[in-house]
Amino acid sequence: MKVLVKAPAKINLSLDVLHKRPDGYHEVKMVMTTIDLADRIELIPRSDDAIQIISQNRFVPDDDRNLAYQAAKVLKDTFGIKQGVAISITKNIPVAAGLAGGSSDAAATLRGLNKLWRLGLTLDELAELGAQIGSDVPFCVYGGTAVATGRGEKIMPIASPPPCWVILAKPSIGVSTAEVYRNLKLDEIRHPDVDGMVEAIESQDYAAICKLVGNVLEEVTLKMHPEVAHIKEQMKRFGADAALMSGSGPTVFGLVQHDSRLQRIYNGLRGFCDQVFAVRILGEQHSLD
Repeated sequence: MKVLVKAPAKINLSLDVLHKRPDGYHEVKMVMTTIDLADRIELIPRSDDAIQIISQNRFVPDDDRNLAYQAAKVLKDTFGIKQGVAISITKNIPVAAGLAGGSSDAAATLRGLNKLWRLGLTLDELAELGAQIGSDVPFCVYGGTAVATGRGEKIMPIASPPPCWVILAKPSIGVSTAEVYRNLKLDEIRHPDVDGMVEAIESQDYAAICKLVGNVLEEVTLKMHPEVAHIKEQMKRFGADAALMSGSGPTVFGLVQHDSRLQRIYNGLRGFCDQVFAVRILGEQHSLD
């Protein structure tokens, strides 16, 4: 038996950093939602005890640096699983893009192995295990839309935003999250209204959502990589209702409701950016079926 799982990307509609914690992490408060751009994870039992990563993407590590590998190892170690697994990863989410591709692969691996190995764990239990792997993994276990606090691992599900298109544009650079946080000056940042964003989503107020998007990491990355600022400016110029960098970047996303404008923005960005996607917001949390 093999198990197929989708691993969708996420975007941050609002991302605030509150303070540095004693453990070295930053205390964050953010609103995240999954989008219909997904990696595909295939889990195939092995006759031995090994964890094998298979990917055609040269940027995906095939050893214990891979978060999907780490997800399988956490389950094996926690529950004494002696069965091996081959994890085949088909990448559609750009790597090192601020879209939680690696974290989503890990979360999908947790959900899929829960089924393959008949562990009977709940999403809450899988999310708790996922927190050992990375801060974005618990959210990716649940999917949907949520407020994330702590270092990102405390998840409170909320309603999904009203239907709209999400246009993503990623320049051909990678951004180090650690470096962005190192350059963040906590006493100078303008904090986005995260609570206001939650209210706007709960009341399905698309105009307010567009007005309230904000990301304190954006200013840092824009200074380090002017091409990200250029993409954001162009996205707004072509007619996006809102434009914001996701996570620590470098991907910029735009929100748009009208199909006619969508095509204009997409075509305009394709003129100077290789990786451009037009996708929808995903409404539902993941199920364990």
